[in-house]
Amino acid sequence: MNIAGIPFGTTDWSTVARTEHSALAGQAFWRTQHFGEVRVRMVEYTPGYVSDHWCRKGHILLCLQGQLHTELEDGRRFTLGPGMSYQVADNAEAHRSSAPKGATLFIVD
Repeated sequence: MNIAGIPFGTTDWSTVARTEHSALAGQAFWRTQHFGEVRVRMVEYTPGYVSDHWCRKGHILLCLQGQLHTELEDGRRFTLGPGMSYQVADNAEAHRSSAPKGATLFIVD
């Protein structure tokens, strides 16, 4: 990720349109902003959310509310609660997530 050429700005996430994205179970809602090559998202997973794919995109992810369960393709598992984050590079380790009780995340990729 290269953060360059982006002037100072603020985002009121409540005014950013919410889009629904596919899931194996539950629902995922994204509020997305693009700043140059950087995508920034506020993501809400409903209770029972289960990802429908292995993700290979790099992210920096912060859990704001709820609990996020993340599984790596090699079988390792991690649980994030509010105030916890993870980071992974593009094509480094495939991962997929679930949120049995729901979660709100802030993601930069």
